[in-house]
Amino acid sequence: MEISSKSEAVVVREVGPRDGLQNASAIMPTQAKLAWIGAMTAAGIREMEVASFVPPAAMPQMADAAEVTRAVRSAHPSLRVIVLAPNLRGVQNAAAVGAQSIILPVSASEAHSQSNVRRSRAEQVAEVRRVVEWTQSLGGDAPRIEVGISTAFGCSLQGIVPERDVISLAASLAETGVDVIALADTLGYASPSHIRRLVRSVKAEIGSTTFGNLHLHDTLGTALANVLAALEEGVRGFDAALGGLGGCPFAPGSVGNVSTEDLVYLLESEGFSTGIDLEALLEARKVLQAGLPSETLQGRVAAAGIPRTYRMSSSAAA
Repeated sequence: MEISSKSEAVVVREVGPRDGLQNASAIMPTQAKLAWIGAMTAAGIREMEVASFVPPAAMPQMADAAEVTRAVRSAHPSLRVIVLAPNLRGVQNAAAVGAQSIILPVSASEAHSQSNVRRSRAEQVAEVRRVVEWTQSLGGDAPRIEVGISTAFGCSLQGIVPERDVISLAASLAETGVDVIALADTLGYASPSHIRRLVRSVKAEIGSTTFGNLHLHDTLGTALANVLAALEEGVRGFDAALGGLGGCPFAPGSVGNVSTEDLVYLLESEGFSTGIDLEALLEARKVLQAGLPSETLQGRVAAAGIPRTYRMSSSAAA
């Protein structure tokens, strides 16, 4: 299958301040986070996961989640501010400080579900239902509720996750009334053919309008190949982390997300419009490194430099 249309917009959602930092060995100071977020916003990022509303004892990197969310909403009105919360209490806390979209994680793997949220899949689906019912009571002020199906392409704890389980889980989540359902390759185990099959099947089950971003990790070096496969299936939104940061503390072996810089280079080189200035994005990488000097950053574009042949897509450059 060929990609049907070039010069289309593709949304690159930056997840570094949330997913990227949750696996970092050091705690990034709040002001450094805000400077980094500001630099990425200036580079053209329009959607960003900025925090996780989880107990600080479980994830000290996110102890300033409320402060960061409130500050980002105030400083960057054009940015869609997204957070993660594992339960109703976290959703309520996130909504109180202005989060515009809130992601609830639901694992396709039973083993990962117990490790990540201390609930079974069915119990977490029930929690999502509670969240949807609560947000419906807010009327027009309600944040958008998204679900990320983690370990959708395999799990280091469970092993193979049957595709039928993922499709069935997506159907159950759609019935709760959530706004968006996304698929996450939490361990980076997916291959292009797996991406094609599962994206196609889930979209057929829940509808294209409910299908959200694809969240890819680059454990085995296949993330960009998987992006191309997903583009062929009509996916037009991808999560990425600057410097390839990230990983799930509750999924052994999970390493960094696909690098934002490399993803933008690929998409723009293929004629898609991201609206992101790659040179400015590399400058934002310097802000990240200054705020987290002990962390090793990944990314081939940063290592090689922007090729002299590189051009942004015509629609992005206009």
